[in-house]
Amino acid sequence: MTKTYIPPEAGLKPITDRDRRASPLAGACFALFIVFGLFSTLYATSFGKLNLFPNGMLWTPFLNGDVSQAFAAALADAPVPSNAARIERGLSWVVAGDLGPRVRRGDSGWLFLGDELTVHDQPQLNVAQRKVDVLKVQKTLAAKGIKLLVVVVPDKTRIEASQLGLLHRPARYAPRVSQWVGELKLAGVETLDLTDTLSAFKQKNGAAFLKSDSHWTEQGAEAAARSVSAEVVRLKIVATPAQDLIVDKRIELNRPGDLIRLAGVEWLFDALQPQQDLAQETTFKVGSQLQDKGKLGTASVSSASAQTDDLFGDADLPNVVVIGTSFSRTSNFVSFIEKELKAKIANLARNGGDFSGAMNTYLSSVAFKKTPPKLVIWEIPERVLQQKASKDSIQ
Repeated sequence: MTKTYIPPEAGLKPITDRDRRASPLAGACFALFIVFGLFSTLYATSFGKLNLFPNGMLWTPFLNGDVSQAFAAALADAPVPSNAARIERGLSWVVAGDLGPRVRRGDSGWLFLGDELTVHDQPQLNVAQRKVDVLKVQKTLAAKGIKLLVVVVPDKTRIEASQLGLLHRPARYAPRVSQWVGELKLAGVETLDLTDTLSAFKQKNGAAFLKSDSHWTEQGAEAAARSVSAEVVRLKIVATPAQDLIVDKRIELNRPGDLIRLAGVEWLFDALQPQQDLAQETTFKVGSQLQDKGKLGTASVSSASAQTDDLFGDADLPNVVVIGTSFSRTSNFVSFIEKELKAKIANLARNGGDFSGAMNTYLSSVAFKKTPPKLVIWEIPERVLQQKASKDSIQ
């Protein structure tokens, strides 16, 4: 039996008296919104709080559309759109439990970085380019007599897979690290995969990563640091200058995770945010032999590694350098390496460095050209291996 065909309504709906009465108010509100947005943007720009042309106004980028693209991206940070986005993110979380496109929810309040679950275009081509870049770096370092140790940090979604819940990690990612590490080793690159170390730690201790953060716990970072230190010893590198770094104290504090910030809900009251981690935080002290009295003294250092780029202005320079991402700048990872090797380590990692950020900066620095170390430890997160390599490669 066929259904009776009902034609759609023809023509436009007539304008009612209510529409006529409401339209001036709607127009006035919209005009005020536009004017407020314009003046707030001009105010932020004039006082240096907003740069609408972060890449300048060069002619070639202008013709390629790069200037307009950067301008549009900068406008998103203007007061009105940025605050509107904050409010939208907060309401979406409170009302619908949505954390936006970059953060995914697993079981029992566990949060994961969406990048780790993303399937990228041309993954094999990108992985191959990463290998080419590593070989390029190895050759550059070897020309100065520097050894390279590549350290791969596995995804949180790999190690904490039992907490994924309904989230799906592509099966094709299972051999991603082991295959790439195997290819590097066959090419003669010293490479350490931390998957076994962190998996074993999780099996024994329950978790190697933080619940609301994309990074490892301090305990997980310490286990990784032991594996890295053992590899340095195996390579017969004696780290200098000597330093006796010992644990001063350990406390537990609430640690707001970076995934909460990435989701844009960190401004909400704590009770409305996703659950924060109660995380261990360690502070260290350095034992030093006093020359004048021959007595052992101590000097306090912060929980984060105290070495930064200005270390290379000192007379007693570390001969081991860590290049990498925020993994090397959180949870005292480098400090634990210093503790294990009993020596100072230069930490030149960069937050948001991805694959090439910190390495490109280091290879173009005066530190590399004038005071080359004996060993460079290059920490690389698994999630960047298959990401598009064209804009994140070694220059």
